[in-house]
Amino acid sequence: MTVVESRKDVDTLTLVVATELAAPPEKVWDVWADPRKLERWWGPPTWPATFVHHDFVAGGEARYYMTGPEGEKAHGWWRFTRISPTDGLAFDDGFADDSGEPQEGGPVIHGTVTLDGTATGTRMTITSRFDTLEQMEEVVAMGMLEGITGALGQIDAILAEA
Repeated sequence: MTVVESRKDVDTLTLVVATELAAPPEKVWDVWADPRKLERWWGPPTWPATFVHHDFVAGGEARYYMTGPEGEKAHGWWRFTRISPTDGLAFDDGFADDSGEPQEGGPVIHGTVTLDGTATGTRMTITSRFDTLEQMEEVVAMGMLEGITGALGQIDAILAEA
């Protein structure tokens, strides 16, 4: 996996991370569509994810938690706003309480994933858009860019499987 772009744009309130993957878009799509594959890479290597709900349709929702090195759990939720097989998806993403319900007043990240076929596989671009600069700075301070870069580093092994 090669991260080919990583940038923070305070004017557009976006974080963009793009990676080149040695697999066709159809296979890369599966690492989003299959919750068992998704939980093998979503989250940094030291914070593996467990998806307890994954309704992968427009209007559907996902609930997950990541487990830290000391057993602590960080819960999150997604609401899928667009599902376009092999092309990409869009979702709202936020923090959740211990029961998996969205936290009141927490930041909501508007994520867009595009999958573009290349001569050697797929360029996957993840764009995270924020409602305010304060929300953006909050999640950047929490290590979002480092976390997503580490998470993306786990996809190659999944794609290499038959």
